[in-house]
Amino acid sequence: MGLQSALSTALTGMNAAETSIDVVGNNVANANTVGFKESTVNFATQFLQTQSIGSAPTDSRGGTNPRQVGLGVKVAEISPEFTQGTIEISSNPLDMAIQGDGFFIVQGSNGEQFYTRNGQFKTNSDNELVTITGQRVLGYGVDENFEIQPTGLEPIQIPLGQAAIAQPTENVFFEGTLNPEGGIGTIPERIESLILSDGSKEVPADTATTTALTRPAESTTVAAGAPSGSPALGPGTYSYRVAFVDADGNEGPASNVTSNVAVLAGLNNTIDLANIPQPAASSEFQNINIYRLDSDTETEYTLVGSVGVGTTTFNDTATSGTTPLNADGLSNGSYSYYVTFYNSVSGEESRPTARFGPVTADATTSPMVRLDSLPEPSTTDFDGIRIYRNLANDQNSYHLVDQITPTEIAAYGTDVSYIDSTPDSVVSGNPEIDLEGPDISFGLPLVEVVTRDGSNYENLFEVGTLSFTGNKGGRELAQRELEITSTTTVQDLISFMEESMGVVKSANEDSFPSTTNFGGDIVDNRLQFTSNMGIENALSIDLSAFQLTPAGGTASTVPLTFTRTGEPANGLGASADFVVYDSLGSPLSVRITTVLEESTSTEASFRWIATSPDNDPEAGDYSTVVGTGVITTDGEGKFIAASSDTIAIDRRNSPAASPLEFNLDFSQISGLTQADGESELSASRQDGFPAGTLSSFIITETGRIQGVFSNGSSRDLGQIRMARFANNTGLEQIGDNMFAAGVNSGLPIQGDPGGNGIGNVTAGAVELSNTDIGQNLIELILASTQYRGGARVITAVQELLDELLALRR
Repeated sequence: MGLQSALSTALTGMNAAETSIDVVGNNVANANTVGFKESTVNFATQFLQTQSIGSAPTDSRGGTNPRQVGLGVKVAEISPEFTQGTIEISSNPLDMAIQGDGFFIVQGSNGEQFYTRNGQFKTNSDNELVTITGQRVLGYGVDENFEIQPTGLEPIQIPLGQAAIAQPTENVFFEGTLNPEGGIGTIPERIESLILSDGSKEVPADTATTTALTRPAESTTVAAGAPSGSPALGPGTYSYRVAFVDADGNEGPASNVTSNVAVLAGLNNTIDLANIPQPAASSEFQNINIYRLDSDTETEYTLVGSVGVGTTTFNDTATSGTTPLNADGLSNGSYSYYVTFYNSVSGEESRPTARFGPVTADATTSPMVRLDSLPEPSTTDFDGIRIYRNLANDQNSYHLVDQITPTEIAAYGTDVSYIDSTPDSVVSGNPEIDLEGPDISFGLPLVEVVTRDGSNYENLFEVGTLSFTGNKGGRELAQRELEITSTTTVQDLISFMEESMGVVKSANEDSFPSTTNFGGDIVDNRLQFTSNMGIENALSIDLSAFQLTPAGGTASTVPLTFTRTGEPANGLGASADFVVYDSLGSPLSVRITTVLEESTSTEASFRWIATSPDNDPEAGDYSTVVGTGVITTDGEGKFIAASSDTIAIDRRNSPAASPLEFNLDFSQISGLTQADGESELSASRQDGFPAGTLSSFIITETGRIQGVFSNGSSRDLGQIRMARFANNTGLEQIGDNMFAAGVNSGLPIQGDPGGNGIGNVTAGAVELSNTDIGQNLIELILASTQYRGGARVITAVQELLDELLALRR
């Protein structure tokens, strides 16, 4: 029994030695494995053979000890040694070394959690942080605002070159000087357009023609006739003139004086006229009026009778005439005409026809001009006709000649005509023509707005997109657009322009001028704009300020010109242009202008106005004004206060947060003081950032991953989480440098590096294997010696058994 047990005992020793050699071999093999923890083998005696348990001492004997024979050795445990490995700097910023207790938490292929000390990490195609064997590193992620979300472990992402971040502006800081001696702004800049007119009203057609009318020929012969009954002419000397009359009653020029004839008392009391001149067969004349002058009793020719065209004789028996002869006529010269319509109730007048004529008049032979085919009103806008004519000695001045009333138009029938015989001396005192046409109104559609260039009339606007670029304080403003439809009005244009140019019409402060109407208006059929006080707020509009792009067409310049009217603006100030950023990092331009508004012996008040072309308020609102207020300084130029110092820029058509609100810091920290000399203002800094992509990152000792973006800002990208165990040696090694929680390890206690008893992490470094090569080689020698010793025991037992077997021989 003893020899056999010696064999098995020696065998357990050899097995123990083999285990030691295996463990040492593994330790040495992983001497260069990052994060590897070497293991040690601990042995315990195996079962014992008890031959005697011994005896207790008695009065006569001292007692004996137990007699036990060991049956070998067993491996009690193979435990990893979690001593700190050497920290070595690496070139990979993703490498992390743990200094102290704890493990990185990684995700297994089935979603389970494993633990490792190997901090050699990299990113995969999804920008996830993974181990060198492909397990995802777990921790806390971030939301869309890059805020750490401690709601559960998830794979950590580091999206280099992809993640974008912007910081909206919250504060803008100013510095500069404001001079209270620059003069208070009391005169605003005023600009006005050329004259505009209403093109929606009816315009007379260009149908009129002109003809110079020649006097009837002097062919009439007169003679005293025989006595007749009552009525009869009295004794005296008489002379005659004739004039042609058309169907509408228009009378042409009268003939020259026909020879006098005497009527003698008792011998004759009638006069016979023969060879009465006749109009041309193609003329419009239908009747011939006969006028007589009684030199004894009359001072002018009066109508005594009328005969039809074709009648060449007339017997005059009238005792007296009726209607006086219009002996007036035109002077020698060239005449042109305009025709307009008018409203007999309101007095409103249309714009004129194109000028027609000229026609040459001769005071001797053709002192009258006939106007045929005059246009007639066809709508309810107008009901009468006005005729304008120039003067013989002034070709550019057109005065009212006559007007044809609605009743007269009705009497004319289908063709209205008129014979002009009014002399220049009468016409020159009549009103001049208004070539511009009907007055515009706020409610007039833009497509009906007309402007005049000489004798040409042009509609300024049509349906399409109107682009407008104004100027303020000598600086060009950003372009704004107005969609013109058939219902867009003049008021819409005025509002669009004053909002685009950033005119402030009212403010809360009492110092704001309340007696001046800032903004747009209609004055004498011109668009007039009054700027806010101060030279920096003075408005101007260039010749190419308006560009109209009709639907499906190309852009062209709208010839709507503006000029200054009145005195130029006064009130020196300063302006500053700067850029802020919305929540998406989009740059927004802002301009601030200032002007001295009030000044006393103890303080000065400066009005500031902020405008932004990127302001995008609700539909129909084109305002660029984003804020206004007053900066107050004391007698020493020190900043006291600033009212309404918050700016709000609407971002209605942008996915950015709307509105973007930020504060203006005019405090003394900004160096804003008043001093002699020129005013200056500048935005020294602002705290917003444009959008930027993730360009690099750092990992802190607490495991916080912070991204650095191309715009200079930084944001959290994630939080490395770690775990520790009550008994590290109770962990189960599962390969790939990973451990799993064991039955004797205790539950994992999670925390951030540096907290909950967990060590810190060092980025850009790795923890080397803690294998002690020298110690392991010594253990290898000891294990080899133990193995050879066991083998020798077996050899000795074998020899003894052989001797025992040889006894029978």
